[in-house]
Amino acid sequence: MHIGAFVLGAQFPGQGHGEALHRAVRSAEVAEAAGLSDVWLAEHHFIRYGVCPNAATLAALLLGRTRRIGVGTAVSVLSSQHPVALGEQAAMLHLASEGRFTLGVGRGGPWVDLEVFGTGLEAYEEGFADSLDLVLRWLREPRVGADGPMYRFREVQVVPRAGDALDGRPGPPVMLACTSPRSVRLAAARLLPMLLGMHCGDEEKAAMTALWRREARAAGHSAELIAATAALHVSAGVAQIEDDRRTAVEVLTKALPDMLRASFESYVTVDGRPGPGRDPHAYTEFLCDLHPVGPARLAADRLAATAERTGITRFALLVEGSGELAATEQNVLRLGAEVLPLLES
Repeated sequence: MHIGAFVLGAQFPGQGHGEALHRAVRSAEVAEAAGLSDVWLAEHHFIRYGVCPNAATLAALLLGRTRRIGVGTAVSVLSSQHPVALGEQAAMLHLASEGRFTLGVGRGGPWVDLEVFGTGLEAYEEGFADSLDLVLRWLREPRVGADGPMYRFREVQVVPRAGDALDGRPGPPVMLACTSPRSVRLAAARLLPMLLGMHCGDEEKAAMTALWRREARAAGHSAELIAATAALHVSAGVAQIEDDRRTAVEVLTKALPDMLRASFESYVTVDGRPGPGRDPHAYTEFLCDLHPVGPARLAADRLAATAERTGITRFALLVEGSGELAATEQNVLRLGAEVLPLLES
């Protein structure tokens, strides 16, 4: 079982942007000290749900601040940035950190980001596969050119080179955030492990992993490679470790709804379609019921049950749900000191 911390860099009411980012950095530093496997960084624009606009940039800082823990993006949004620029960042971080960086990518949403960065709605609705393939080529080939519907440029040399498909030298691991059968099929065809969101229950995640395996077999991948890649799927969730479940739920229901409400209200779509319609209180209660929120034994049992039902043994757990620095650090330390030993026994 591999337990990692999922860090939003969320801005809770009354906090400044610097305070949110400081808590994000400290979460990663404490996660390493606590013995967690990874830290996963979210990326958002123009909303307080997360004040980190470039997960790869924050990953660079954290890779320099740590020595052992893996650092991944969850996710870098391909629809609002150039895939070659992201590929260059990923290659550099992979080499400079001696392999501790993982590039998680996703399609994002139909947000105003597409207008601000000039990529347009087409990049979100039709161009994601093209962008993904360009990133993968950049991380695996010595020279890359493009002549597709989204990107066209003459062949150029890849510098720095993170990997080589011909001589078997691997580049950084790449994961794909999957929220629909369409994205699951895309991940399976390219034999990429999936990052599954915290809004999904075990039954839905099990169905997605089963679909991924079927599609990977249909794409002609070997059983050995399918099994090895499936072991890398990551399940996102929320963790709040307290002496009893009631206290853990109170911590989250006191802090999360106000932050979520302000975040949901600040989403702006590029074409005027409705944004997220979730009720923040109901969503917080849903997350508490779904994930390891409570004492260490309950948390370990829930993680073990998810692993048994879905086959996923890697977790990215949101640790900053209290919104407070000291409480977040304590939450991470309890994950390492109290929950991890129960999962290893």
